[in-house]
Amino acid sequence: MAPARHGGPPDGGWGWMIVAGCFLVTICTRAVTRCISIFFVEFQAYFGQDYARTAWIHSIVDCATMLCAPLGSLISNHVSCQVGIMLGGLLASTGLILSSFATSLEHLYLSLGVLTGLGFALCYSPAIAMVGKYFNKRKALAYGIAMSGSGIGTFILAPVVQLLIEQFSWRGALLILGGFVLNLCVCGALMRPISLKEDCKTASEFLEQKYVPETEKQDLKQMSLCSPLIKLWPHECLCYCSWKEYDFLLMPSFMVLAVSILFMAYGCSPLFVYLVPYALSVGVSHHQAAFLMSILGVIDIIGNVTFGWLTDRRCLKKHRYFCYLFAVGMDGLCCLFLPVLQSFPLLVPFSFTFGYFDGAYVTLIPVMTADVVGTSLLSSALGVVYFLHAIPYLVSPPVAGWLVDTTGSYTASFLLCGFSMIFSSALLCFARLAKKIKRTHLRSLAGNTALKQHIWTNGTIAYSVTAELDQRDVEVLAVDTNSYSNR
Repeated sequence: MAPARHGGPPDGGWGWMIVAGCFLVTICTRAVTRCISIFFVEFQAYFGQDYARTAWIHSIVDCATMLCAPLGSLISNHVSCQVGIMLGGLLASTGLILSSFATSLEHLYLSLGVLTGLGFALCYSPAIAMVGKYFNKRKALAYGIAMSGSGIGTFILAPVVQLLIEQFSWRGALLILGGFVLNLCVCGALMRPISLKEDCKTASEFLEQKYVPETEKQDLKQMSLCSPLIKLWPHECLCYCSWKEYDFLLMPSFMVLAVSILFMAYGCSPLFVYLVPYALSVGVSHHQAAFLMSILGVIDIIGNVTFGWLTDRRCLKKHRYFCYLFAVGMDGLCCLFLPVLQSFPLLVPFSFTFGYFDGAYVTLIPVMTADVVGTSLLSSALGVVYFLHAIPYLVSPPVAGWLVDTTGSYTASFLLCGFSMIFSSALLCFARLAKKIKRTHLRSLAGNTALKQHIWTNGTIAYSVTAELDQRDVEVLAVDTNSYSNR
C-alpha cells in the first residue's frame, strides 16, 4: 500500500484506527505477557522446580520482546509495518500453541519464551511508532488510549485465564491464547503507512551527498522522496541511511534517558511475576489473587488515559519530564511498602496505586522519546528504548526468585525493585537540574561577555565590537577624540 502523504501529523482521521490497532496490539502482547504470571504456580507444581528456574519463562518472554525490538523497527522502516506485525502475530501464536505441548521447562523457554517473545517484538514497537506519526497536538492522549490496551487486557484476561486453567488445564489455556493472539494479524492490516514532511526533509539530505551520482540525483528528484529508494540508492547511501536512523544514540539527553530506563525496567518487572505468588503466600485465595491482577489492570487503564489527557494540557505539556519521573518514583515507593501488606484488603489499595502510576509512566515513555529524538526517528528510537528493557527483564525475575529461595520471603526482592525505580527517577531529576544549572551558567557568561566593550579609534572614528555602548561612554569617547584632534 502506497503511503498517504501529509505535511504534518493529521491528529485524527485514520489516526484513530491506528490507535485502535495499537490498542489491540498492546492487549495481545503486554496483557498476555502479564497473564503468564498466572501460570507460574501451575508450571512450578507440574514440573517440580523452584522459583528461580520457573521465573525464567516470564523473563525470557519479556527479554525477547524487548531485545528484538530493533528488529521490529528495522522491518517496519525498510519493508512494511503491516508485514512486520502480521509476521509477528504468526510467530507469537505458533509459540503459544507449541507451548501447550511442553514436556519440560526448557521446552517452554524456547517456545513460550523465545518464539512468542520474538513475535511480540515484531509487533510492539512498530505499532507504537505509528501512533506517533499520526498525532502531534493530542499525542499523549492518543498514546494513553493505545497503551491502555495493556491494562484493559490484563483486567479481562486475568480472570479468564484463571477460569481457562481450571476448566482446561494450563495446556488448554495456552492453546486458546495461541488462537487469540492471531488477532495481531488483523491489527497489522490496520496500519496504513503515512509520509510526513519531516520524513521527506530527512530523505532530501541524501541528495546533497557527494557519493550519489548526478544521474541518480535527477531520478530521485523526479519521484517522491518518501517512497522506497532501495533499488536506486548505492550501497554507501544505504549505509548512510542506516547510520542516520541511529545517530540519536550520541545525544546526551537520550543517554540519560536510556540509563534511567535500565533501572526502571529492573524495578517494574518482578512485581508482575510475583504479585500473585506473594498474595497466595500470605493466605489470599486463587481467585482473589487473580482479581488483584485485574484491579491492577483496570486502574492501569485509568492511568494511561487520564495521565495522557492531563499531560496534553497546556499547563502540564511543558512538564512531561517531571510527570514521568514522579510516576516512576511513586511506583518505587509502592514496592517499598508491599512487604508489610499481608492481607487482601491491604493489597487492593496497593494494586490501585501501583496500577495507576504504572499506566502513567508507560504512556509517557514514547512521548518523552519523541520529544528527545523527533518524530522521524521515533520508530528506531523506540526500538532502542525497548531493547534496553531486555536485560533487566531477563535478569530481575530470576534474581528476585533467587532472593525468595535464599531468604524465604519476598521482602528483599520488593525492596530491591523499589530502590531501583526510585534511583531511576532521581537520576532523571538530577540530570534535569544539572542541565538547568549549566544553562543558567552559560547565560550569565554570555551576559558578562556582552558587557566587555572593546573600543578603539583611528583618530576620528570610534569602533565597538559589540556595538552596545551606552550614551555616557559615547560622550566620553567623543571628548577624548576631540582633545586628541586639537593636539
